[in-house]
Amino acid sequence: MIESPPKRSTAIDKIHGTTDGVKAGEIREIQRLYRRKLPPERIVTPELARWLSGLSRRINRQVGVLVSRRGEIQYVIVGDHRQIVIPNLEGFRSSSARLKGLRLIHTHLDTEPLTGDDLTDLALLRLDMISAIEVGEDGLPGRIHSAHLIPENPGGAYWLLMDPVPVFEAGLNFTEFIQALEEQFTRRQRPRRVDAAEGAILIRVETDPLFDSDGSLDELRELARSSGVEILDTVIQRRQSYDPRYLMGRGRLSDLVIQALQIGAGLLIFDHELSPAQVRSITDFTELKVIDRSQLILDIFARRAHSREGKIQVELAQMQYLLPRLATKNTAMSRLTGGIGGTGPGETKLEINRRRARERIDRLKKELKDVQRGRSQRRRLRKKRGLPVISIIGYTNTGKSTLLNALTQSRALTEDLLFATLDPKSSRLRFPRNREAIITDTVGFIRNLPKELFSAFRATLEELDEADLLLHVIDVSNPRFEEQVLAVDRILEELDLKNKKCLRVFNKTDLFPEKVVLDNLCRRFDAIPLSALNPETFLPLLEKLEEETQLLDAEY
Repeated sequence: MIESPPKRSTAIDKIHGTTDGVKAGEIREIQRLYRRKLPPERIVTPELARWLSGLSRRINRQVGVLVSRRGEIQYVIVGDHRQIVIPNLEGFRSSSARLKGLRLIHTHLDTEPLTGDDLTDLALLRLDMISAIEVGEDGLPGRIHSAHLIPENPGGAYWLLMDPVPVFEAGLNFTEFIQALEEQFTRRQRPRRVDAAEGAILIRVETDPLFDSDGSLDELRELARSSGVEILDTVIQRRQSYDPRYLMGRGRLSDLVIQALQIGAGLLIFDHELSPAQVRSITDFTELKVIDRSQLILDIFARRAHSREGKIQVELAQMQYLLPRLATKNTAMSRLTGGIGGTGPGETKLEINRRRARERIDRLKKELKDVQRGRSQRRRLRKKRGLPVISIIGYTNTGKSTLLNALTQSRALTEDLLFATLDPKSSRLRFPRNREAIITDTVGFIRNLPKELFSAFRATLEELDEADLLLHVIDVSNPRFEEQVLAVDRILEELDLKNKKCLRVFNKTDLFPEKVVLDNLCRRFDAIPLSALNPETFLPLLEKLEEETQLLDAEY
């Protein structure tokens, strides 16, 4: 069983667990375990086994030691008759792709084999090995039961139970064994892209049997790819209700820890918006990096922002997202500080960080207002020139920037990534009859846009209100394009733009094989078909845009 946070003895600091009721002489004897050292190649020596068994029988409690690969005893643990509680190992070697570098040797008073709790500890803590020594009524050691984790196994087993042997016959060369085992893990872990920042497992927990979980994970996969993350596996768990602490079941989360070790994943990405408490609970439980969908989108926006306005908006969104999450297990965060730079004696480091975050948010909001004034002035200048304004909108990665480039011979960034365009770009559009308009590319929409981003980018999105015409670009080749259309419509409704004149364009028709079906869809959605890669398909759109701008002339 694992404790969190670690419970230390009130008598001797180095004895983990509880020593209540243990005599002073026995406590000194337990503490002397730290002076012992095992040969690195031995799992346990007969001498150490006798010492542990004798102690365990005398105090009628389980006793255990965590041993490093050098044979040094790093932790001594005292439990009760049934179990020991492993202390927090956060300070020891930690890597999602490697074993912990510690093996647990402990006693069992009832001569029972390894328990479910033992195997759970083995898996969650990624121990090199776990061993239980049978303790006889006479205090002598009997057989030793051992188990270790194994690389990814199609059969689903996560560990291997070794045959129990008498302690005196435990002749396995542990040094050679653990080297070979880690080599097996390395060989079986999936090869990583050279340019991949991290390897991740995507997770969706679903309570609605009708929800398209696969489609939602497909979009999360694209978000992760856009952020430079390599996806090593995906997991969907269906439940009647969400676990308030871990979102998914504790048992399935335990399996994920082992799975991450087996495939070399160091990151869990949840297709949900996790509460700060859930992030902390899952991180503490798994010892892996945990982020949610909102944080992933924020990361993409931070990578894509180049203009001053974009950077301010992204930082503001990040600060608003992180403010309620400013909590840490680090004990340094609870130290009291005061004097110059603080609000007074007794303010904690955590409170200072939160106060500074709020101050930074206030400064960013003021900077954003200054930028907005400049944007307003530019809009007024455009109106004076009498040029109608067309704003391209649509779901992310539907080809908006490619269409802008093709229509205006511009060079806006185009990539097959979500949110490739973050900073709005405006260009002049010349129609066949020598008329002109301003056409603007905007940031792509996405379903369930994080509220922090929506708030921060509201100024940019509200510029759509100044547009005379919206051009909604739809990727008709996407099998879920109808859901994307609904998501865009919902965002327009939130911005009070539902009644704004809007033309729909079906893009990527070159990837749509069935012309009859496409014609029916165009009639159903009142959309103009084209391919942004083929200028020969632009004429119907240009004629419609010119017709609409002619109707706007009277307003200028």
